[in-house]
Amino acid sequence: MMCHRKGWKYVGVWERSPEKQRLHFHGIFHIPEGTMPGMLLDVNDYNFNTHNRQITHQNTYFNERFGRSDFELIDDIANMSDALAYIMKYIEKSGEKIVYSKGLPQFFISDVMDEDIICFTGLEDKKLLLSDDFTCWDEGCYVGKVSKAVIAQLRKCN
Repeated sequence: MMCHRKGWKYVGVWERSPEKQRLHFHGIFHIPEGTMPGMLLDVNDYNFNTHNRQITHQNTYFNERFGRSDFELIDDIANMSDALAYIMKYIEKSGEKIVYSKGLPQFFISDVMDEDIICFTGLEDKKLLLSDDFTCWDEGCYVGKVSKAVIAQLRKCN
């Protein structure tokens, strides 16, 4: 359903909770202004893990259709790094299949610059998570900022 909402982009993973086997989704979404259905509400809630009260940001549309939802605005690169590391933890811990927006390219070969690396991930930190506008290089030759046209010029590995 969410992949049909115009302009949304997402990456995430489905997971079942260990104790109750409750199916839920951990995701990072780009939701263009004005396309969020329902209303966001600040809900005073209790966190059983930390044993503290907390304010969560829940959406009426998703709560009514799927159960509890929690949203958090990612408004700077530091928060993005933390969110991506959080998602990668869930992807890696059980070998789950990553879910992403239709049409997002997955595997191509490019050298990258240090400033384009958001964080290291994977076993022994051998994988890189890159900014969404990273620069592509092919064996030391500049190809361009990542785009469909640039990706079409790069070697593929899948």
